[in-house]
Amino acid sequence: MSATATRIATSAVTATAAPRRRRFRHGYGRPLLEVAMIPITIAYLFPLYIMVSMSFKTTSEIASSTVAPPQSLFLGNYETAWVSAGLGRAMLNSLLITAVSITIAVLIGAMAAFAIVRGNRRTSTWKLMLFLLGLMIPGQLGMVPLYILMRDAGLLQTHASLIIFYVGSLMPMTVFLYTGFLKTQSPTYEEAAKIDGAGWWKAFFHVVFPLLRPVTGTVIIVNTINTWNDFLTPLLYLAGTENRTLPVAVFSFQGEFASEWGLIFAGMMIAALPVLIVYFFLQRHVIQGFAGGLKG
Repeated sequence: MSATATRIATSAVTATAAPRRRRFRHGYGRPLLEVAMIPITIAYLFPLYIMVSMSFKTTSEIASSTVAPPQSLFLGNYETAWVSAGLGRAMLNSLLITAVSITIAVLIGAMAAFAIVRGNRRTSTWKLMLFLLGLMIPGQLGMVPLYILMRDAGLLQTHASLIIFYVGSLMPMTVFLYTGFLKTQSPTYEEAAKIDGAGWWKAFFHVVFPLLRPVTGTVIIVNTINTWNDFLTPLLYLAGTENRTLPVAVFSFQGEFASEWGLIFAGMMIAALPVLIVYFFLQRHVIQGFAGGLKG
């Protein structure tokens, strides 16, 4: 057989085998992957099922079985947790602290990122590295000095102490995301605004900041989760006061010798609801913002 005939035969065999491989990859591999995802999904959903079912159980039902579904939707746990245990006041405290902290962090972080990206290119990398040091240094190292600083400033047991702490701790990730996103954006619009006579502030708030809407949704989601679910810092700064946040209030259901599990899980459901609502409205921007930030 000549060399030409051999190449033709080899090409024919390859062309015949390629569809088979593609058929195996897409025909058999996908169902196997879906079957493998079933136990993984169950493992993720099982804790959620326990939390929801336990929140609707009476004390006797919880004592008899923790896995069995509730016999009826007992709403007494939610009523007791909201009214008697003071979760309503704690939720207002968490909403106030989270909203103010996120607003300040978004504004300062966006302006800092704009100054880094559009400022002096020789020093922009060093400026960004200074902010990223906050992601590299463990936050636990500064807990005691920050506590002493808040105490000496007379800010302990006030909302201002937590707001100041959160704005500082959220700044590295906020600047990182905004900087990465701004690097992918063309400066054409802001340059046109400056030609028309707009200053730095006007160009930022009227041109640049509206363009940051996708990554702003990501920043809000990430920072809200970190702030809303924080337990240790509010416990240190606001323990024993009416200004305590929602995680600290839920922790009060945990006793030394006995725990009110129905109230605990009802409180966890109440605490998770606002974050889910925020994510529902901003979910379109989360992946887009992360993609833009990491790409830059």
